[in-house]
Amino acid sequence: MDYLEAGANIIITASYQATIQGFESKGFSKEQSENLLTKSVEIAREAREMFLQEHLDQSIPAQKPILVAASIGSYGAYLADGSEYSGDYGEAGTKEFLKDFHRRRLQVLAEAGPDLIAFETIPNKLEAQAYVELLEECNIHIPAWFSFNSKDGVNIVSGDSLIECATIADKCAKVGAVGINCTPPRFIHGLILSIRKVTDKPILIYPNSGERYDGEKKEWVESTGVSDGDFVSYVNEWCKDGAALIGGCCRTTPNTIRAIHRTLNQGSNAQKLPVA
Repeated sequence: MDYLEAGANIIITASYQATIQGFESKGFSKEQSENLLTKSVEIAREAREMFLQEHLDQSIPAQKPILVAASIGSYGAYLADGSEYSGDYGEAGTKEFLKDFHRRRLQVLAEAGPDLIAFETIPNKLEAQAYVELLEECNIHIPAWFSFNSKDGVNIVSGDSLIECATIADKCAKVGAVGINCTPPRFIHGLILSIRKVTDKPILIYPNSGERYDGEKKEWVESTGVSDGDFVSYVNEWCKDGAALIGGCCRTTPNTIRAIHRTLNQGSNAQKLPVA
């Protein structure tokens, strides 16, 4: 609700690190685990309904609907060891293993009724390939987006070529948008330009605050990021570069989204969508 009040047109479910395997390791049954995944979508949809009910007297432009995106984090997010920021899965790094890991989770989230499937913080090319095959094999009809992360502004975090990864997304008819998330704002300009070389699909950008994540301590290192004001100062540049959806990832807040929304509603940026 806070993000919707701030002006978000797309809200992402709290399922990024939620996995059947993770819940089962904590003692939940398979049925309970699947119900929790479903609940993540239901909560987001409920927030949307509450928001719309409270704003019945205000016309929300038809060209900017409020959409719910079901979040699917990488295998590294389940490991919770920081490997979604390296893409190094060791012996688990095979395509068939990754497909088996994600398959039922994707099916459950899709069946819960989101408007979009958000494959987020994809750290390596192999996982992107696994997602493409799963979308086909599971016959998913809900549009998806693929969002990669980078720590050098050139490649994705594993060292795989961003252009090659974006090409994988571009060739999949079930992927409706491709972009970057959980990456420092200072890298976004060059990454957008790289993506534009290989796709005409909408480009989405939702960086983190620029702070660094310490995988060993499992915490964000404070005072390594940018302020909301500095973050939003990039927005016009990203729009000019070709970004169609702009938002915030880790360590950004409803205040960040509010500032992005205000900027996007000025002048030529009025058709862009803020993502929370």
